[in-house]
Amino acid sequence: MIIDLLAGAVRGGTSIMFAGLGETVSERAGVINLGTEGSMLLGALGGYAVTAQTGNPWLGVLGGAAAGGLLSLVHAVLVVSRRANQFASGLTLYFFALGITALFGVSYVSRQINAFTPVKIPVLGDIPVLGPALFTHDPLVYVGFVAAPFIWWVLFRTRVGLLVRTAGERSDALGVHGYSVTAIRYGAVVAGGALAGVGGAHISIAYANSWFEGMIAGRGFIAVALVIFAMWNPLTIMGGAYLFGAALSLASVLQSSGVAVNQFALNAVPFVLTLVVLAVLGRRTLQSAPDELLKVLDNTRTA
Repeated sequence: MIIDLLAGAVRGGTSIMFAGLGETVSERAGVINLGTEGSMLLGALGGYAVTAQTGNPWLGVLGGAAAGGLLSLVHAVLVVSRRANQFASGLTLYFFALGITALFGVSYVSRQINAFTPVKIPVLGDIPVLGPALFTHDPLVYVGFVAAPFIWWVLFRTRVGLLVRTAGERSDALGVHGYSVTAIRYGAVVAGGALAGVGGAHISIAYANSWFEGMIAGRGFIAVALVIFAMWNPLTIMGGAYLFGAALSLASVLQSSGVAVNQFALNAVPFVLTLVVLAVLGRRTLQSAPDELLKVLDNTRTA
């Protein structure tokens, strides 16, 4: 049962990790995107639709990234160019994604696709406990193993990352040195949405291997909360995502082991965990938030 729970944590947390990494990039540039859930929804449908049409799940991943990035582009136009309220814009786009995926996703319900299948890594997959938990998964899980360290490296060890972080900390300094704050924030928000789209695609073409309305089930909102919990650090987001993945997989693991527990109570565990984490760490972690992000929160409280 422990092995199943560990494997479920990694598999179930991968989509949350991609979304959390994307939201980290966006928030590091000073833009909050509550539409992450919507980008995941569009990514799930886009990934499933492209995979169904082409038979290639990797093209499906690209389709999911494009769909998620496109929705976030709309968010960037509204909040960066038009100075709309970031919270209102994100929630509005989430409801838009909910409606549009329900409309165009009908034809893909119950449609069979060539989905990703688990791949056991030679030698590593034979290690007791760790082998089944970490090295017998679909390819996107392995991409996730690399994605978090890579994004950490980009943010904290490259010039691109320095520009993104400066946009979130001291945006006025960018203008002095001839950089466009608008362009940098556009790039960060769209990249964040694309990563959320990959997370959505993972759910539809690797995790559930199906499409149904509202299948993200709050994972995008969990990812937004995870960013605060992880203090905008991609490596911490990786561990936190797997923690929430364990909470998500707890119900199926206990049921398969014959443990009689109320399923509805177990389904609420991830969201209760989110509330507890925010209640315990919320104020302390906000002190680590980028300065431009704190300005957004302060303006919201003032309004």
